[in-house]
Amino acid sequence: MSSDTQNHARSGMLAGGNWIIDQVKIIDVYPKHEQLANIFDQSQGTGGSPYNVLLDLAKMGADFPLQGAGLVGQDALGEYIIEDCRKHKIDPKFISVSPGTSTSYTDVMTEREGGRRTFFHNRGANATWDGSEIDFAASSAKIFHLGYLLLLDAIDQEDPEHGTVGAALLAKARAAGMKTSIDVVSEDSDRFALIIGPALKQVDVCILNEVEGSKVTGVQVREDGKLLNDGIEETASKLFELGVGELVAIHFPEGSYAQSKEGEKVWHGSLALPKGYIKGAAGAGDAFCAGVLYGVHENWSLEKSLLTGTCAATACMSDPTCTDGLRSLDECLALAEEFGIGEDES
Repeated sequence: MSSDTQNHARSGMLAGGNWIIDQVKIIDVYPKHEQLANIFDQSQGTGGSPYNVLLDLAKMGADFPLQGAGLVGQDALGEYIIEDCRKHKIDPKFISVSPGTSTSYTDVMTEREGGRRTFFHNRGANATWDGSEIDFAASSAKIFHLGYLLLLDAIDQEDPEHGTVGAALLAKARAAGMKTSIDVVSEDSDRFALIIGPALKQVDVCILNEVEGSKVTGVQVREDGKLLNDGIEETASKLFELGVGELVAIHFPEGSYAQSKEGEKVWHGSLALPKGYIKGAAGAGDAFCAGVLYGVHENWSLEKSLLTGTCAATACMSDPTCTDGLRSLDECLALAEEFGIGEDES
């Protein structure tokens, strides 16, 4: 069977990587050292690329199989994650329990005005997950999504053949007939080229924000705070040069941009949201990713995929947690009708 035929017969999303519980705290201001901030509200939510992306797809009503892969601790948070997956019809068959390790969690400090976030992260069980328990032959998924690179210690380790363990895992998924997709975490470091570079050679779909794209490629994307459209397009082209196979999608507060390997280019503006709509930006990038991957899975146009990503991210921002704001695909798309697209970036 050719890989094209094999891929056509496949259905579903297998997502592996970080499984995190977010403890979201709404604060008045992020304090300076030795200063006090007030906490107005606290809620528990989902965190981590596979957890958020799969839950977002489930809430949007994706009718293809959803499977999770990763590692949780032998504790109440780990039990909660596995039960939550089952509740949303996400198959946790490749999520293992690591005795004596805590489930990963993040304290998310979210400013009440504007929703800016600061993260305090405990890596926990995620740090030792290397993907070795995934039996790709036992999954008929069409897409394997891996995230977040730079936040998975074992995945980010060196591999003699592929450069990193993550790149080797992506190559394995591809060899099994799946399309591959990655997401990375935003961090202030020089590790991007070292860790993301090898993975890009094994990736079909690369979804990043403009800061991450700039760090991977070295291309400037903003000047004095203003988005540089040429810089965004150059970033996408560079990502293809670095190895991406099919599609690059870059999101930023002003909107998003997608480019196909064939050279099709689509710009999409953010929605024109009323003041007070945004309750938090946590998970918005993952929601955008879920929307675009929904489109990739269903072979939608770039325009529809970007619109879906934009609307999913907008729905997400209506709630301070990463996934509780998501709703059905039709309800997400209706937000574009309700609010309209902001200034187009093209």
